Amino acid sequence: MTIQAYDDSNVFAKILRGEIPSQRVYEDEHVVAFMDVMPQGTGHTLVVPKAPSRNLLDADPAIFGPLYTVVQKIARATKKAFAADGVTVMQFNEPASGQTVFHLHVHVLPRFEGIPLKPHSGAMEKPEVLAANAEKIRVALKDA
Repeated sequence: MTIQAYDDSNVFAKILRGEIPSQRVYEDEHVVAFMDVMPQGTGHTLVVPKAPSRNLLDADPAIFGPLYTVVQKIARATKKAFAADGVTVMQFNEPASGQTVFHLHVHVLPRFEGIPLKPHSGAMEKPEVLAANAEKIRVALKDA
């Protein structure tokens, strides 16, 4: 298997460096979580390690503990913040799987009975909606 080089001009690398704004809900020394600007559902959050890697296939295994500890925190917080019935956690590797941004990231989506996910259409959510949803998650994290 050939592993491609990490491209530090990807959108998540730019978000991590503060070059592109984001609605952050959590940050520690290893991981950042922020709102997906093209959400597939209410509260769709991305959890991103700070260490550069294209995806799970080339990542240093040492990042998975801190990454998935935060994924769990965010999953619990989003479920509480939006009174969701469940939570979907997704992670894609390479274009054939649906990966479109080549920096390892995990999608956390609160889910509601009978409500399907929206397609990943490229339509951006209104900034004020993202800000309000981010605040709900931050409050739920504080209450945890």
